[in-house]
Amino acid sequence: MHFILQPWQFFFVILVGWVHREQQEIIEFYQTQLDAVMKAQGKKRLPLTDDQRRLLAVKGKSLGRKALMELTTLVTPDAILRWHRTLVAQKWDYSERRQKVGRPPVSQEIVDLVLRFARENVSWGYDRIQGALANQNHDVCDQTIGNILKKHGIEPAPERKRQTSWKVFLKAHWDVLASIDFTTIEVWTTGGLVTYYLLFVMELKTRRVHLAACTSKLGDDFMKQVARNLTDPFDGFLQDKRHILMDRDASFSAAFRTALEEVGVEPERLPAKSPNLNAHLERFHLSINRSVFPE
Repeated sequence: MHFILQPWQFFFVILVGWVHREQQEIIEFYQTQLDAVMKAQGKKRLPLTDDQRRLLAVKGKSLGRKALMELTTLVTPDAILRWHRTLVAQKWDYSERRQKVGRPPVSQEIVDLVLRFARENVSWGYDRIQGALANQNHDVCDQTIGNILKKHGIEPAPERKRQTSWKVFLKAHWDVLASIDFTTIEVWTTGGLVTYYLLFVMELKTRRVHLAACTSKLGDDFMKQVARNLTDPFDGFLQDKRHILMDRDASFSAAFRTALEEVGVEPERLPAKSPNLNAHLERFHLSINRSVFPE
């Protein structure tokens, strides 16, 4: 039996290889950077805080001893894993059975909610998580939320957002995520050859595609009207969406992005020259150009 890769499968294999290569280069850069820092530090002991040790313990345990041995680390792998054993021991020290004074302990239900909100919404800070808890009738101060996150080795929102992987972001927002992009066609008219811009929007969860605009002239007013049409509360294609992926094309102007933000749709601008991050819509454009508008 012969196994033949479908075009989309071939594209996916190439994409995975490219992402792996880029990730490896990033890891090598951080390794080199850390080597330089450790050489500059010499034999001096790094004054790590308890929160920093806790964070390293959680991250290091998830990697495992074998992976840690292959990396340059600030402290030895044994120390990192020992810190993790200490965390586990603290969890099972039966301190909850002792007589306590002061504020009552935070329930496990609240702890689980705080952790879930933080992991599923990487841009949420303490106040935003506090508001989400209040919506579920839990009155928790932001300091308590911060303590819960620190105890479980979860970084504050800005750092958590910077470090989250693209895969995690997509998984967390898949049900409320769309993407938008232009493609062009050349049309012969009585005035000569004219370029038309086709603006497509895709619901990533279902791959449902919507033609949002077709024009030969783009501008701020036109794009703001497109944003209003897409977010119309009755039949707008984006009415239940919260994030939309877009490249840095000048047509996706500040006015266009603001019009989306005002109704709760967050524009997620992709890095320059990274079509792989909007791969589903790029693949659709490739298919439509080949089948509908062949040269």
